[in-house]
Amino acid sequence: MIKYDKGTLRMRNLAVIDIGGTSIKFGAWVDEKLVTMDSEPTPDNLDDFYDVLKIKVEKIKNIYGDISGVAISSPGAVNKSAGRIDGASAIPYIHGFPIFDKLEALFGLPVSVENDANCAALAEVAYGAGKDNQNILFLVLGTGVGGAIIINRKIFHGSHLYGGEFGFMQVNDHETLSEACSPVNLARKYNEITDEDLTGKEVFDLADQGNQLAHDLREKMLESLAVAIYNLQYSYDPEKFILGGGVSNNPRLLPLLREKIQQVTARVSIADIEPKVELCKFRSDANLYGAVVDFLQEHE
Repeated sequence: MIKYDKGTLRMRNLAVIDIGGTSIKFGAWVDEKLVTMDSEPTPDNLDDFYDVLKIKVEKIKNIYGDISGVAISSPGAVNKSAGRIDGASAIPYIHGFPIFDKLEALFGLPVSVENDANCAALAEVAYGAGKDNQNILFLVLGTGVGGAIIINRKIFHGSHLYGGEFGFMQVNDHETLSEACSPVNLARKYNEITDEDLTGKEVFDLADQGNQLAHDLREKMLESLAVAIYNLQYSYDPEKFILGGGVSNNPRLLPLLREKIQQVTARVSIADIEPKVELCKFRSDANLYGAVVDFLQEHE
């Protein structure tokens, strides 16, 4: 692995990359500030993937001069000790081989790679809703439910790299948390019954307009999420939970969820800690910010 002069790291610039299933975002960390640049469609093969990354990093070098490293947010179970990306994602060709070495050779620079949800959590700890906290749990409500565990302001990966994969938890009626609490699955359940084609946000809003089915489905979703948060509070005992994902933009989510958490906590008479839940600060650039934090933690 390429080594870096740690003593001058904060005085240098970084290229920053957020690898997604449909597009790859690029930015630069310059004078301790993130400068977002542009994005490219995610290629369907490894050779083109390497070409896109190399061209973009060279462009960043040309614009900002001395680049000291490349910070990367990636899907999949990032195995830092083995220098590869395990698990599976929408980009199958990046998995299962020592890609860290390939990327460092491609750029001729030190590289850091971290899972995208973990990067989003690191961004919140460094600059967002968790900046004053040591220990948080980060939950992302999207197509499924993902997240991250932060202990002492660093990612806890777990023994099998499944730390923060809250979506695998079983909740009601043998559903996983992803099945029970994803906005995508909220919409799917409603549409299967009504034969409509609504989004999760539209179903969420219908519940406020008096639609009984939407209300009942939303209540079940919030109940499952509140129970999961309660259980995680008394398992990991974080200072707070931070919620991300598209549904976090809905102003009704937080007050409804807090009310449900109060009800769940009240069922256990000896429970004297009510989980504290806040919304994330960062949206589209969270993974880029977090990739920088990961690089600084890894190379300092």
